Amino acid sequence: MRKSNIYLHMKMLALFVIVLSIVPNFVNATPLSLYSEDDMPDTLNTVQYRGRITDSQSNEALVFATVSIVGTNIATVSNSEGYFLLKAPKDLPVTTPIHFSYLGYREKTVPLAQLQSDKNKIKLDLLSISLSEVNVAPKDAHQIIREVISRKHDNYMQEPMRMTTFYRETIKRRRSYVSLAEAVIDVHKQPYSSYRLDGLKLYKARKDADYSKMDTITFKLQGGPYSTLMLDIMKDPYSILTVEEMDYYDFSLDNITMVNEKIIYVIYFKQKPYINDPLFYGKLYIDVETMAITSANYSINIEDKNKASAMFIKRKPAGAKVYPTEASYLVNYRKQGDKYFYSYSRGVITFKINWRKRLFNTSYTSTIEMAVTDWQKAKERPFKASERIKHNIVLQDKVQGFEDPQFWGDYNVIEPESSIESVIKKIKKRLEKNRR
Repeated sequence: MRKSNIYLHMKMLALFVIVLSIVPNFVNATPLSLYSEDDMPDTLNTVQYRGRITDSQSNEALVFATVSIVGTNIATVSNSEGYFLLKAPKDLPVTTPIHFSYLGYREKTVPLAQLQSDKNKIKLDLLSISLSEVNVAPKDAHQIIREVISRKHDNYMQEPMRMTTFYRETIKRRRSYVSLAEAVIDVHKQPYSSYRLDGLKLYKARKDADYSKMDTITFKLQGGPYSTLMLDIMKDPYSILTVEEMDYYDFSLDNITMVNEKIIYVIYFKQKPYINDPLFYGKLYIDVETMAITSANYSINIEDKNKASAMFIKRKPAGAKVYPTEASYLVNYRKQGDKYFYSYSRGVITFKINWRKRLFNTSYTSTIEMAVTDWQKAKERPFKASERIKHNIVLQDKVQGFEDPQFWGDYNVIEPESSIESVIKKIKKRLEKNRR
């Protein structure tokens, strides 16, 4: 693949933002329901457990830690404040182990009987691993990446899977949330050796936005659910993890850590100095024993504001310069048996708007995230064309507001952050006021 094609692929992977001029006092279009009453699940089959995962010494929140029910495919992740919400089947034995893990920390397993319905405090111990403790001598970083590529077929799922996922997208103006959309999405995950696109089917969703805080403009995230899946660099490795694209990057061994009792290489990578187009930089976390990537945390080089802006901004209002100041991504993988598969991804883009005739600029942050909360080997063919979500979907245009407190039923979701909770409360008050 040529360098120009890499740049085009990165434009596809970018979290696209459409900037439109709107009337400031616009409230909301008539919502479109995407499910019928008959589709609503039974909401009495699970028991929920809430809590917080923190560092045992500093008490700092562990962000996006994994919470899973051992012996099942049920899992969730903690939010950016360390809080988690796990819904477990009512008939689950109280002796069932609940597993908590976080990169660089010693994992913890506790029986379900020890969890309360609320205010569980899970503290994980930081692991300290030195090079002398590694019984496999560190290799050249470039050679490690070559082994990752060559062993991809052995390390990652080679059968199609049907996944239940929770998806969320938000927009913040400075520190205040102005838009929020959430959805349960069924994913037909293609084998990691396949070039076919994963299929998505929207089961249920809700949204709302406070347009009064949007500075006379609004943003629409195009292709959000598909963008989260494109962060799966082992399924779509074209910008980083192919032999051809390796020539555009420098790789180095940054550190060694541990996760789930496995020793992990931390490989840092960045584009070579002579590459002009913006490419990626970040860290890859690689299992020393299997040479499988277990996690990746990376960003896009946005030093060239004009090229970076062209990647993310599809349309902007007259009299404004719009450019990103941060574009970062995270993807985590979960191991089942001897195979890894996609379990969580998150993309965050912060950008500024400089108005020609205004003294102060405005900062916005767009975030998308998707977590796999249940999965099974696919027993059916991919979704029909009429059922699939389109690649250019704008979720904000398609779903309804926050009305039903039992909306998600038995589905595992990512616990809302406290700031998001306050937004939801305001939305509810506004909806009640509009009904009067």
